[in-house]
Amino acid sequence: MDVRDADARISAVASAIAEPARTHMLCRLLDGCARTGTELAIVAGVSPSTASIHLAKLAAQNLVKVTPQGRHRYYSLCDGNVAAALEALVRVAGAQEPRFEPRTPDRLRSARTCYDHMAGRLAVALHDRLLGLHWLSVVSPQSGEVDYDVTRKGAEELARLGVDVTAARAARRRFACGCLDWSERRPHLAGALGAALLASTLRLGWVTRDLDSRALGVTRKGQRALRERFGVEA
Repeated sequence: MDVRDADARISAVASAIAEPARTHMLCRLLDGCARTGTELAIVAGVSPSTASIHLAKLAAQNLVKVTPQGRHRYYSLCDGNVAAALEALVRVAGAQEPRFEPRTPDRLRSARTCYDHMAGRLAVALHDRLLGLHWLSVVSPQSGEVDYDVTRKGAEELARLGVDVTAARAARRRFACGCLDWSERRPHLAGALGAALLASTLRLGWVTRDLDSRALGVTRKGQRALRERFGVEA
């Protein structure tokens, strides 16, 4: 890319950011939480159809990415470079970054099941720690979704927790993938590995199931183990 092409690219990205409605959308996504097109339309003060046009332009400039989740499509910033550029602009403008405020009942938000795997604040924290500890590695995203593999270290550590990685890998379903959490708007671990991890925490007595809801309760044993093994407060 020569200097003139680079200048044109910068101009195109700046133009995409500069439109007020799109600026509102991008700044709302700075907290790392994904949002639907409808939510971003409300943020920007435009109709859903107009929001779709704006989001398509942002996606064309690699500023946002879309993750299909059931019947919804969730938008988030494309990567850390986009976030860093926006944060710099926020500081130059002297504005404050908005925060995502979920309205999910606190017990469900803390920990719950999502089909056969764990969801909620605890699950998102565990997902982040598994990546941070290099127990999981990211496989190239497919169709806006992220798949994971287990590292050698991860397989050894998970085996100590009673997670049969080999059996999970042999299951006739996706092995390990990110599932966008509807209360936290950030991914938790799903797939056969996510199901195996939930089953292990139940066997170990770290969490218990509610009889009449999807909520999971974290036991004192679980709180201690999560803190000591993962540095996660539950």
